[in-house]
Amino acid sequence: MNTTDFDRFFLNDSEVGVQSFRHIILETQHLLSGFYKNNSDAFNGVQPTKIEKEINELTLISEDGEEPGKVLNDVLEKVVRNSIHVSHPTSMGHLHCPPLISAIAAELIIGTLNQSMDSWDQSSTATYLEERLIKWVSNKLALPSSADGTFTSGGTQSNYMGLLLARDFFCDKRWNWNVKAQGLPAESHKLRILCSEDAHFTVKKSAFQLGLGEQAVVTVETDECKKMNTAKLVEEIERLRSGGLIPMCIVATAGTTDFGSIDPIQDVAAIAQNHGLWLHVDAAYGGALLLSKKHFHKLAGIEQADSITIDFHKQFYQPISCGAFFVREKTNFHYIAHHADYLNPENDEEDGLVHLVSKSVQTTRRFDALKLFMSLRIVGEKNFENMIDYTLHLAKQAASVMDKNPQIEVCNINPEINAIVFRYSDAATGSLNEVNTYIYKRILHSGTALVAKTKVKGEVFLKFTLLNPRTTIVDIEDILHTISQFALEYENRGITQ
Repeated sequence: MNTTDFDRFFLNDSEVGVQSFRHIILETQHLLSGFYKNNSDAFNGVQPTKIEKEINELTLISEDGEEPGKVLNDVLEKVVRNSIHVSHPTSMGHLHCPPLISAIAAELIIGTLNQSMDSWDQSSTATYLEERLIKWVSNKLALPSSADGTFTSGGTQSNYMGLLLARDFFCDKRWNWNVKAQGLPAESHKLRILCSEDAHFTVKKSAFQLGLGEQAVVTVETDECKKMNTAKLVEEIERLRSGGLIPMCIVATAGTTDFGSIDPIQDVAAIAQNHGLWLHVDAAYGGALLLSKKHFHKLAGIEQADSITIDFHKQFYQPISCGAFFVREKTNFHYIAHHADYLNPENDEEDGLVHLVSKSVQTTRRFDALKLFMSLRIVGEKNFENMIDYTLHLAKQAASVMDKNPQIEVCNINPEINAIVFRYSDAATGSLNEVNTYIYKRILHSGTALVAKTKVKGEVFLKFTLLNPRTTIVDIEDILHTISQFALEYENRGITQ
């Protein structure tokens, strides 16, 4: 077999390779454009068992290869039609954003170039573009010139890195102990991490992955706005120390998953500094406020953090995955740096080669920075600001409309970002938990919209996460009407005409 037989499978300088690429890209473009032109729902409402059956019936592999059109038709019918369509205005369940067209185009280039962001000789140009974007975000956050960062897969990885560096930094400074070389010190079981009771679950997940156990995480009470109570934070620090335990880190949340609440970062930073604790700010959700002149003040104090999480696949409207992790002092990356002769030898740095693997827990890593770069250039910073400001305004408008509805109970009448937690509260029969669970399922499987379900103090609530700047107050009002209809349906269940 001649190697030229394989040209049609790869984008290359041969005519057959170029034509194959054009053909499948054009067919894919036609498929997606046609679908979205005619799609009217956030989800088609198909039950999970039916979707599973359709996917199980798909042919997974062919012996000699099939025509792209046939495979793409299967993808359209079985995958695309059965997917959650996050670009639809009524898809408002989770922190799952509609992706920008510019970023979708960037994904094609990223996949084509297939750069690996670990060593310079696998990424070249991509290395410098990522470094420039890290510097740009650092400057927007008002971090010092000593700051640095790396792109990550998202908030889970970034929060893990923040607590990893916090642990190793603390062990180094307190006990002169090198965790990388020696493992955990004898007293590591006494280390404690403080965060609000509404902090992301990855704080606890990171703690057990780091060998400290979930026991290491101490949650602090929040106020009526779901923000960390700083008086309680100080009390907890003192209580821990008086009990022989060792606080090492505070995690402040800038945008909780359910309520979008932002802890008083400025006050928490002062407490962390007074007690000699590492401060990590999880701004996976709220970090996008750095693009808003009107709302950036809500992140006041973030520049004092030792480490920061930001997700671009939330309100920066980038396709998954696209996040970043920042440190105030780039020298702290030495706690995770490791050199391999075949990848990032130390002498390369002397020759001016930048190997980004030295500041990441990942080795192979995508060129996600290109998505953000193309979006900032094509969309423009002002349009980003307008979109963010609009969604925050919409959330306040929606909460006001809902608060005036006697059938709706709103938990956060003044949403800090663009998340609203609420429930239907006018049930004549059955528990409110049952009614709201029923409403959630009926909305999902009717294809009307996509809302989320959560719990507040053990009670079932619903949630709007209004990331989409194409969503209007009319969309909200239509969903509220649908909620009332499904509540009535619940009340009348089993009654025959």
